[in-house]
Amino acid sequence: MKDTKKVMILGTGLVGTPMAVDLAKDSRFEVTAVDRDADALKNLDEEWDSIATLKEDLSRKERLKELIEPFDFVISAVPGYLGFQTLKAVIESRKDVVDIAFFPEDPFLLDDLARRNSVTAIVDCGVSPGMSNILVGYIDQLLDETQEIALYVGGLPENREWPYEYKAGFSPLDVIEEYIRPARYLSNGAICVKPALSDPELINFPGIGTLEAFNTDGLRSLLKTIPAHYMREKTLRYPGHVEKMAMLRETGFFSKDVIRVDGKDIRPLDLTAKLLFPKWKMNRNDKDITVFRLIVVGKKDSTRLRYLYEMLDHHDSATQTHSMARTTGYTATLALRMIAAGMYRRKGISVPEFIGQQPECVEFMRSGLKDRGIVYEETVERIETLGS
Repeated sequence: MKDTKKVMILGTGLVGTPMAVDLAKDSRFEVTAVDRDADALKNLDEEWDSIATLKEDLSRKERLKELIEPFDFVISAVPGYLGFQTLKAVIESRKDVVDIAFFPEDPFLLDDLARRNSVTAIVDCGVSPGMSNILVGYIDQLLDETQEIALYVGGLPENREWPYEYKAGFSPLDVIEEYIRPARYLSNGAICVKPALSDPELINFPGIGTLEAFNTDGLRSLLKTIPAHYMREKTLRYPGHVEKMAMLRETGFFSKDVIRVDGKDIRPLDLTAKLLFPKWKMNRNDKDITVFRLIVVGKKDSTRLRYLYEMLDHHDSATQTHSMARTTGYTATLALRMIAAGMYRRKGISVPEFIGQQPECVEFMRSGLKDRGIVYEETVERIETLGS
């Protein structure tokens, strides 16, 4: 087809594979998936003739540039520790890109580079960060003043198995990073910091039951882009998770500092990963759920309003697609469709809340997700009429 666009997916893990499949079902795209792990490419090779695969080490920058040179668009789904350097290489190659690596570095450090190269680079484009930011950006431009933001989100296995009652819907190393990276939040308009896993609370979710919420560093760019008074983000797990992870962290099992054991140098994190990851592995047939709740309070004219968005998504048994992969990956593939269609044209680094500033883009994203069975239910409540 003359107008077919070539897309390269970097990383074919739990999220990268469903993204490749989603785009391959669209006749407007020709998809190639790349990973260094042959096993990660195996299912695509066996089940999707329309998806080309390449076994390559994506940490090699110059080789990466060679690979993406003939492509029109890139989606980066590499692990967080590779994310920043991978995105930089894609931008230097002048390719529009959607990124879900969720790397720890500040993406705006690449903004000038992306502008100079006339690249549209949408980062943090998953469920949270991702759709959470898009919805916040949308509500913020509707209100005269955004006052409070509270976000609760988590991916969980349907079956609770001892001892962890948890399965990783994305890179387990990135999960551990959530437990050790200090959590930033906003109080009285100022950025504050607390340890991850702090301020645990129990919250009931209809259809799920009681979950445990705790501080993590998931607000990311919202702390810079949205001038709210109060803002917090908490991760959701089954009750008891905080105590287990805090014990491991405080004992030093998540430490990246080298220690010497019986004459050998090791990082405790590497040992922990070796022991934990087999227990956390999300197998293809494992069923999972994604729970999402966003509350935004603000002022419009003389009224104080409360916006509530809720989403509960389940593993798709028909396609054997995990919920976290669906809610994260389809957000990214829809964002790429917006770029390809010329609907979103902003050059430079775009965090998802910038998408939220364009109502037609928000509608496109929500409609596309709904078509895939992922529904963000909206409720708007008037909570106070202010005096003149």
